[in-house]
Amino acid sequence: MTHCAPLRVALIGLGAIGRALATALQTTPGVLLVGVLLRRAPPAGALPPGVPWVATLPELLALQPHLVVEVAGQAALADHGEAVLAAGCDLLPASVGGLADAALLQALDAAACAAGRQVLLPAGALAGLDWLGAAGLAGLDRVHYRSRKPPAAWAGTAAEQLLDLAALHQAQVFFRGSARAAAQQFPKNANVAATLALATLGLDAVTVELIADPQAAGNQHEIEADGAAGQLRLQVLNAPSPANPRTSLVTAYSLLRSIRARTAGVVR
Repeated sequence: MTHCAPLRVALIGLGAIGRALATALQTTPGVLLVGVLLRRAPPAGALPPGVPWVATLPELLALQPHLVVEVAGQAALADHGEAVLAAGCDLLPASVGGLADAALLQALDAAACAAGRQVLLPAGALAGLDWLGAAGLAGLDRVHYRSRKPPAAWAGTAAEQLLDLAALHQAQVFFRGSARAAAQQFPKNANVAATLALATLGLDAVTVELIADPQAAGNQHEIEADGAAGQLRLQVLNAPSPANPRTSLVTAYSLLRSIRARTAGVVR
């Protein structure tokens, strides 16, 4: 979908990812950030000049966005996703892990079809989704995902009940299970697992390991995949966001890339 007029974009949320994205959108040709939905007034200087904030979804939709980007967490996706689509907007969710809720995934799919809109899933901090998606069509036998992060990146999550993060001296696996379980139990850390699963074998078939590693230099993602198209062994070491070590710096730019693709004549 290309636009001669600017693509009107609205955000739900203004955390570390949202602030980085809002700043980047100010210098993105063909895009206009029309507003941000927040639960309370933002601190002075948090929003780019001239960009309003609103407190309710109807107020945000009244700004007539073409595309709404969710950067506020899984609860925000569940609360607002269907209404965004029903209003005739495309939806770009950062909290892909929310789609581990089968009912929500079905509801958003139905709402998108009914409105003739799309839910666009970004790659986030992950690499290789182009190959993995194609290999999935050819036939995949196994997909395994391993997330290795410094202990501080797991602070404030269920990992704190499983490990003494401050006392770790060596890498420790604290979760093994499905991508669905990972996304549900670690909603702020395992969006990548859900993205990978939805692009390949599904949320219950992709296996996941989560690791706290005091030697990790950043947020590391490892993927192993085998199937008819071949084998993939991939490792990505992402720099953490300076504002939030639980997320990777590249995540906001993955969303930006998805937005730019909506305006491009040639999609790269």
